[in-house]
Formats: sequence, structure tokens, C-alpha cells
Amino acid sequence: MKPEELFEMLKKTQEPKGYFFNKDKERVLELMEALLTNKARYGYMACPCRLAWGDRENDKDIICPCVYREPDMKEFGSCYCNLYVSKEWNEDKITHAYVPERRE
Repeated sequence: MKPEELFEMLKKTQEPKGYFFNKDKERVLELMEALLTNKARYGYMACPCRLAWGDRENDKDIICPCVYREPDMKEFGSCYCNLYVSKEWNEDKITHAYVPERRE
């Protein structure tokens, strides 16, 4: 699968849920490439912005979309990677604040 294909597939399933991709498409495609690399490496799409253990059980919280996405989106309008963002974030209606790491 190519990054553009993953982008289109995820866009169709995530936008109806209110999760939009960052308007910086170049950055998004880089993250898609990293997700595909992690899938080839580990067998699952571990968050490209965090260090994966390479063990599905230990990494289950960071399989994209990670369990931290929802609280990050509610608080900051963006996930940790800035991959998924709110419509307001993309329209610059809210501040693009730094999203702190929630994973212990």
C-alpha cells in the first residue's frame, strides 16, 4: 500500500467521526509512510511519533489511532503527532498548542 492510498482509506473512515487530517498534506503523507513502515516492521501501525516496543501487547495503546487521540483532541484539538486534528484546528480557529506526551 502507498501512503496516498492509506490517506484516502483512513480519511473516509475518520472524517465522519470528526477526526480530520492536518491540512499540511506533506506532513500527513510523511506520517502515513511512517505508519506503513511500522506495519512492515512490527505487523501493526504503531504511532510514528513514539518509540514502539515491537510487541503488540506492550504497544496496544499506541496503535494508530492511539488511545490518547481522543483526550488530546478534546483538550488541544490535535493528537500528539498532529496527524489527526479538529476542523477548528485546521481553520486556525484554535491555538496550535504543544500536545504533551500522555504515555508513561
